[in-house]
Amino acid sequence: MKTPEITPLSDATKRAAAAQFARDGFYLAPAVIPTELLARVRKRIDAVYAGEYETGIPPCGSPKGSQEPPQKLVKIDNAHRSDRTIFELVTHPAIGEWAAALTGAKMLQVFACQMLIKPPGSQGGVNVGWHQDQEYWDHALTGELFTAWVAISDVTAESGPMRFVPGSQHWGLLKAGDFFSDKLDEIKARFQGKSGGGKWEEVAAVLPPGGVSFHHRLTVHGSGENHAASPRVSFAIHFRTEQSGLREGTKWQDAGYLNDFADPVGSPVSYRA
Repeated sequence: MKTPEITPLSDATKRAAAAQFARDGFYLAPAVIPTELLARVRKRIDAVYAGEYETGIPPCGSPKGSQEPPQKLVKIDNAHRSDRTIFELVTHPAIGEWAAALTGAKMLQVFACQMLIKPPGSQGGVNVGWHQDQEYWDHALTGELFTAWVAISDVTAESGPMRFVPGSQHWGLLKAGDFFSDKLDEIKARFQGKSGGGKWEEVAAVLPPGGVSFHHRLTVHGSGENHAASPRVSFAIHFRTEQSGLREGTKWQDAGYLNDFADPVGSPVSYRA
């Protein structure tokens, strides 16, 4: 497969982006995923949701396929193992280029991804509770870890965009979050109680299709209800740099949805300097 060409980022852009990422713990990049790839990915999202696995490898947890529109937040882990087009998205070089610019990484390796579909409505079960990603990785991984969140649909202020708390990566790992909870105000209060007086401000990650946000493993983030007319669709791609590793004594069979670094399909290296 021919590697897509990408326009190199200027040194000035890299410096400014890296400084903002270090200060705020997140960065919103422009639309970098080609329209043609997005169109193909949308079709394959529908296929994976319906239980069609092109490679014959089911996503983590072997979710049951469905033809019915989702009524609650759909989270399917490691769909890139199940579908070649989704794998192409997850390893797209433009994501690696931006990620390396923000973090200074010499190597970037995917260790997990999540396909996310947030349906419209206020029926419950659609929020993503405030959390820090490291809380779900700390049992297995250490070092430099972060997430690239790729918008497949148009993510507007009405569609339940991800919201970041700027500077919260400096609070440390507070273990106050809950990804799976709808009770955003309760979780916010827990974080505020543990943050040592940290300022709570929320920034919505409004993104066009193909836009990408990046966030630090300790940045507090979450999202509310989707009040738009159509589902909010995205991928959260989790990366490690060369400054990371498996926690001593951890075995991969105990690492949950995290993929073995030696698995080139589950954990592809998407960037090398």
